[in-house]
Amino acid sequence: MSTAPSGSTGAPVARSAAFSTRLAAYGTLLGLLALIAFFAIMRPQVFLTPLNFTNILEQVAILAMVATVQTVVMVVGDFDLSVGSLASLVGVVTAQLLVGGMHPALAIGLGLLIGTAAGAINGFLVAYLGLSAFIATLATMTSFTGLALLLSNGTTVFGLPETFIWLGQGRVGPIPVPVIVAVLLILVIWFLLSRTVLGRSWYAVGGNAEAARLSGVNTRLIRFSAFLVSGFGAALAGIVLTARLASGHPSAADPLMLSSIAAVFLGITLSRAGQPTVGGTIVGLGIVGVLNNGLNILQVNSYVQQVLTGVIIVLAVSLSRLSRKRR
Repeated sequence: MSTAPSGSTGAPVARSAAFSTRLAAYGTLLGLLALIAFFAIMRPQVFLTPLNFTNILEQVAILAMVATVQTVVMVVGDFDLSVGSLASLVGVVTAQLLVGGMHPALAIGLGLLIGTAAGAINGFLVAYLGLSAFIATLATMTSFTGLALLLSNGTTVFGLPETFIWLGQGRVGPIPVPVIVAVLLILVIWFLLSRTVLGRSWYAVGGNAEAARLSGVNTRLIRFSAFLVSGFGAALAGIVLTARLASGHPSAADPLMLSSIAAVFLGITLSRAGQPTVGGTIVGLGIVGVLNNGLNILQVNSYVQQVLTGVIIVLAVSLSRLSRKRR
């Protein structure tokens, strides 16, 4: 009795595997291009204007700050769920200092210091006490939210000076100041991750913490430093957001946490090593920014946008897992 040649079934399997490989590697980038094409077809007279693309950059700038430092934490294999609530807390504290008459430069410096100190608390809990990053930052997220509400009495802080508001609403030529701040932070984090010993140590710990330790890397200090960076970046985002809103609100930055994680997960699929990268996170930010902007142009209900954000997170994690399986 004759048997079918092995290649008769091998070819479809190989084609399926090749398709899965391409989807895992390029699905995120194709998704971004598809979104741009869809909204360009739906509302070309609005979406395809230089003004609108400037709006997208301005809208995504603050999220970019949070997502960029979230990338660092995820590089070492952890999460920081407290970035949104910490940004809100720093925004409220900075606003109160300004209303109290403090010089803007000093208030901003203290806000950044508070954020970095909060990052140090997260880093100590995770790196030195050995708590799960999920549990530790979930606890601090709750605490930061409570502190923001307590300090503001649950109300919005108004009356900020114009010199401070310029940080969120000003422009240097045609470029919004928040975009400039975000680009500077992105460049710094990119340089740290790709061109320094610290960046290589972050990746080493995230890839295999035990192997990194045996190689002489102080894994605890490296994980701790990642949370320091996260705290600083969250504080910077909170300060710029407060300036943009011209007020300090105790929950203004809370939604940034989920969106930042979604952006990083979307970007992971573009990495050959299956690790977070700044470049990949930028593509993920592009998807989040274009989607939100396009839905606003189409006047889609904000509640529907929240549902779609959840769907994006599921797709991002699924693509990330598919990418890792492929590798």
